[in-house]
Amino acid sequence: MAFWFLFILLLGLATYLMVQHSVAHITRTPVWLLWLVLMTPAFLLSGWTLVYGAKQPPPPAPLIWSIFVCTLLYWILFQWGRRVPRDTQTEAQAQASESQPTIQPITEPIVRPIEPTEETQLRNCFPWSVYYVQNIEYRPQAVICRGQLRTKASNAYQQIKTNIEAQFGDRFLLIFQEGFNGKPFFVLVPNTQAAKQTNTPRRDQERLTRPGLALLLLVATLLTTTLVGVEIAGVSLPPLWEIGSLFKVLSNPNVLFKGLPYSLGLMTILGIHELGHYLTAKFYNIRSTLPYFIPVPFFLGTFGAFIQMRSPIPNRKALFDISIAGPIAGFVVTLPLLIWGLANSDVVAITEKTRLLNPDGLNPKYSILLALLSKLALGSQLTAKSALDLHPVAVAGFLGLIVTALNLMPVGQLDGGHIVHAMFGQRTAIVIGQIARVLLLLLSLVREEFLVWAIILLFMPLIDEPALNDVTELDNKRDIWGLMAMALLIIIVLPLPQAIANFLQI
Repeated sequence: MAFWFLFILLLGLATYLMVQHSVAHITRTPVWLLWLVLMTPAFLLSGWTLVYGAKQPPPPAPLIWSIFVCTLLYWILFQWGRRVPRDTQTEAQAQASESQPTIQPITEPIVRPIEPTEETQLRNCFPWSVYYVQNIEYRPQAVICRGQLRTKASNAYQQIKTNIEAQFGDRFLLIFQEGFNGKPFFVLVPNTQAAKQTNTPRRDQERLTRPGLALLLLVATLLTTTLVGVEIAGVSLPPLWEIGSLFKVLSNPNVLFKGLPYSLGLMTILGIHELGHYLTAKFYNIRSTLPYFIPVPFFLGTFGAFIQMRSPIPNRKALFDISIAGPIAGFVVTLPLLIWGLANSDVVAITEKTRLLNPDGLNPKYSILLALLSKLALGSQLTAKSALDLHPVAVAGFLGLIVTALNLMPVGQLDGGHIVHAMFGQRTAIVIGQIARVLLLLLSLVREEFLVWAIILLFMPLIDEPALNDVTELDNKRDIWGLMAMALLIIIVLPLPQAIANFLQI
């Protein structure tokens, strides 16, 4: 009981710091009130535990409703206190410090990006019928142009971008953002990439992608995941420092083959995920690296894979497509592997060791989607008292679900953070990310396995890098895909409701 209340205390402190750091500067609603609303479900759960004890779980319906109502109330209070700057100068200070991560402070003498004599040329790039400029602010590494938008955002950005290039060539990157007051503004940032471009694009592309390094990491990760796969298959390996004994065991091809189902399954899921990002980035002519795997000789055998994009993203449409391509591609590959692995897994009895992250005794009801797929694959073998001893391929598929869910979290620079940024804009995405972090912390009260995720998200910045045209909204088709991606996250993370479990007889 003492540990429980210590956890609530730490959760309350972390939540207060999150609210203060993330939204205090953009809303007049008191931080303590927003904190109280977010913590109400945790307080209700603590009160239940104090009265009835930890062994009697609370009814899920009131807890779920309290989370829903408090989340809605938090949103209303945040919007009610939305900070609207009194004048342009105040807004400029707030916006420059909070909403422009591309502008970095410098300690060298201030040098304007353009000369004062060029201001007339700059103003001529903004036709009054497209975007009426009211104020131009000079910063050490940017020029901020504020005014009134008089046409469609996409048309305005394209026309003004053409005018800027005609007047100043490739000296600037033109960024179109939405301020916290809802008014769009333009930012001209010196284009450092233009000065670094060479006349040998093929050689430059080889230096960017570094195929030799990508291949080396791929082979190394294949080895480390195979070692982990051997242990998942039930073969005990000597410690890594006993090189002679380890080599003797691994010199048997039959032992290595036992580790390949897990290894190939997991690497296929991770590789296809990153290839989804990579190929979509190539489609939009964005310079990016090849997928790089991260090998580790323990745990899962890898810490995943990643790509790096070296060009700015042109608009929210491209940001959305690149971000959603990875999770969707990885999920499409995960599904058949997981279903096949579940069909070849063993059904065992639920014991005290049954956990969400225990592949030898996994309770499929901890996830809505996992429970449905398990019932599809195993049929009547799966009952209310059943757990799963996962086949190595099923372990890889289950990790694929976890990777998909973690990447779809709508926070900061995760894929899900990019998706909600592209759908709703950066300022709304910050609020959604804040709510997601708190909800995951609350979920960790019920499922302690989520605590590590919650801590990771706690220290992840909520502000995402803007696209060049960060104002033009998405079409309805992409909005639907984004909502489906969030629905996928929910059915992976949330446990199976008892009513559905009774209906499925599991």
